[in-house]
Amino acid sequence: MQPASKLLSLTLLVLMGTELTQVLPANPEESWQVYSSAQDSEGRCVCTVVAPQQTMCSRDARTKQLRQLLEKVQNMTQSIQNLDQRTQKDLQYVQRMEVQLRGLESKFKQVEESHKQNIAKQYKAIKAKMEELRPMIPVLEEYKADAKLVMQFKEEVKNLTSVLSELQEEIGAFDYEELHNRVSNLEERLRACMQKLACGKLTGISDAITIKTSGSRYGSWMTDPLAADGDTRVWYMDGYHNNRFVREYKSMADFMYSDNFTSHRLPHPWSGTGQVVYNGSIYFNKFQSNTIIKFDFKTATISKSGQLDYAGYNNRYHYSWGGHSDIDLMVDEGGLWAVYATNQNAGNIVISKINPLTLQVIKSYTTNHPKRSAGEAFMICGTLYVTNGYSGGTKVYYAFHTNSSTYEYIDIPLQNKYSHISMLDYNPRDRALYAWNNGHQVLYNVTLFHVIRSEEL
Repeated sequence: MQPASKLLSLTLLVLMGTELTQVLPANPEESWQVYSSAQDSEGRCVCTVVAPQQTMCSRDARTKQLRQLLEKVQNMTQSIQNLDQRTQKDLQYVQRMEVQLRGLESKFKQVEESHKQNIAKQYKAIKAKMEELRPMIPVLEEYKADAKLVMQFKEEVKNLTSVLSELQEEIGAFDYEELHNRVSNLEERLRACMQKLACGKLTGISDAITIKTSGSRYGSWMTDPLAADGDTRVWYMDGYHNNRFVREYKSMADFMYSDNFTSHRLPHPWSGTGQVVYNGSIYFNKFQSNTIIKFDFKTATISKSGQLDYAGYNNRYHYSWGGHSDIDLMVDEGGLWAVYATNQNAGNIVISKINPLTLQVIKSYTTNHPKRSAGEAFMICGTLYVTNGYSGGTKVYYAFHTNSSTYEYIDIPLQNKYSHISMLDYNPRDRALYAWNNGHQVLYNVTLFHVIRSEEL
């Protein structure tokens, strides 16, 4: 009973224990209370909670969900009351036992101190009884702790019931479409807020975890960071040029333990190992060009294509390992990125934020790091991390922060288990780095550090 009770207590405390600072709504006529802003002018994330002051349409499905939630809490209240009654009875019983047990323990100590004055048989009987009752002491302590938890449950559920009841009384006449739009807006803002709060500075990379050994020395593999819950498909692309076939494995387990896969034929061969699967489509660099292609797996057609102006291609500005790795597409918490180099930036790395629907460049950042000197690179939370090489001892040693257009030199070891890394990409859903290491598909877990300042709360 105790572990489950503690879990319930934690859940309710999370629901009821959040402290929010109220800020007046931008438009009071909207009758919505905004308890903080989604993001300030300096880009700092502040979570937002919005609730209707008046009433919502009783036909809204969320109204039904609210009533169901209230019923569940009321049922929970009844269950806790029953549990409380039983616990109180048990507590009274064990409390009486505690008094007897403590008294018996005291007498036993007295007997031990003056055992010469007692008959040996009585002494042995008392000692046996004491040994029989001694295990009840920790049980008694657990009962007392459970009784305290039950009292906490009662208070927390009482508070939660009160809040839900007040909210239910306010349900009434809001237009459904308006409410739906506001809820969708809230969800979008909260999602963006949570993504930003989940971000942080890279401080560590785990040892390599080998998932599979297959394919040639070069290639790429990935999962879709925007895939629906339960969708664990794995995408696999062997080689770095003159290949059009992408393998789809229905799960990570299938990828690891079987050869069951679906093969997709792309309309053009790809270049390099910088492909990404994002929201059901694969984005890749068309061989011998600076063209990016978006290929939809469902329709098996090109849904969009576009050029990266001035981007070097055809092994002009590759990573230090070569392999036509001029244009590297990446995904992080902020979306789709392209990393490449141009003559205009003297062969140094350029980072471009890409609109995944139109393939238009939203914004570009120029760095001072030569593309050909980089072993591999990946994006986490808007920061480009670059390794010092692809073979032997490897580390992440350069970071460019797009939010401030600044860079720094760092020193984070990266285990190069099989001595040749030709693909390294971050997946924000898994919080892991996917790598192709000399014919081995490996994963690295990452550690991110984020300091939440008072002005961000």
